[in-house]
Amino acid sequence: MNISSLLEQTVKSTQELLIISDEKITSVLLALAEALVEAHPTILIENKIDLQKMDPNDPRYDRLLLTKDRIIAISNDIRKVASLTSPCGETLESKTLSNGLELKKIRVPLGVVGVIYEARPNVTLDVFALCFKSRNGTILKGSRDAQASNTILAKIIKRVLEQQGLDSNLIQLLASDRETALELMHANRWIDVLIPRGSSQLINFVRENSTVPVIETGAGIVHTYFDESADLEKGASIITNAKTRRVSVCNALDCLIMNQTRLSDLPAITASLKEKNVILFADPLSFAALESFYPQDLLKKASETSFGTEHLSLTLSIKTVATITEALEHIHEFSSKHSEAIISENPDNIKLFTTLVDAAAVYVNASTAFTDGAQFDLGAEIGISTQKLHARGPMGLKELTSYKWVIKGNGQVRP
Repeated sequence: MNISSLLEQTVKSTQELLIISDEKITSVLLALAEALVEAHPTILIENKIDLQKMDPNDPRYDRLLLTKDRIIAISNDIRKVASLTSPCGETLESKTLSNGLELKKIRVPLGVVGVIYEARPNVTLDVFALCFKSRNGTILKGSRDAQASNTILAKIIKRVLEQQGLDSNLIQLLASDRETALELMHANRWIDVLIPRGSSQLINFVRENSTVPVIETGAGIVHTYFDESADLEKGASIITNAKTRRVSVCNALDCLIMNQTRLSDLPAITASLKEKNVILFADPLSFAALESFYPQDLLKKASETSFGTEHLSLTLSIKTVATITEALEHIHEFSSKHSEAIISENPDNIKLFTTLVDAAAVYVNASTAFTDGAQFDLGAEIGISTQKLHARGPMGLKELTSYKWVIKGNGQVRP
């Protein structure tokens, strides 16, 4: 069956989704959560097929990897989504005009949501759960790297839909080849919005070639500024967590910006990083501060390419600045507008930082690892939008809706 036929089936099935009860949607998601846990042995077998094709040292390997614990965590996220109130039908604004017309601005689904994504099979489940709860059809185009994993997960979703008496065409997993991606990017007739998730190369390619409206989920080039008033113990813990909790994700720390008055604290700040074998690319001042304390094989001199890079590995760049103004200038030059943080006890610096930093998530004395839909209590996420139109930051249920005006009258005509 060609792509246009599949997409047309999904468009038709979404009409059914608009009128079924919230209780039915909840029951389907709870059944899916249960089915995933029951099927985890089969899922892991298929996931292993994909893993065997990828170098374990590739940063994408950890994103591709599924374990029983990860499947249980995904299942719990789906249960969380099921428990949330659907935003569809919410009245955002209402008023009565002088001519008697009654206007209501009502939240509605986007329609059919397409997602092009790389080696992250959890996206298959997160996207479906959020789209289904917000009454959107789901079109997925994964990568070859996760083809076996995505296929088994889509089969489980379709089976649950059929068991619940619903049309399994509410979700389509398309072929993983490049030609399919190009066709999807021009499917204006059927797709209401297209969301790329993955590398900056993928995102740029979709943005530059798609005629379907695109919501960008940009790469994360993440900075944390340690200012002159920062608490050392608090800062060291935050930096270690942001860098090492999970290095392959977009909210992981890429560049530590140090106020030069606190360079003597760098050995203490990086002590935990040393234990975890983090490679540091340090500018001249920070290199000098660490030279006698950090292992020589892990301490490198920074180059121009050390900054503005999403490392996705146990690698961290260090930049020294004299003032918060310099820190803000560095972030402005290299930020991808994803997540940025300041560690400070100075209220004036905190206010300046949160006011001037242009990013989807701006942190004060906390790890950037929290930029995540589940952590933001959204249940899960479609992605982290780094653009400003329609949605920004973790995209949950409300970000998968638009609105329409409903106008009720009693025979009014315009003069």
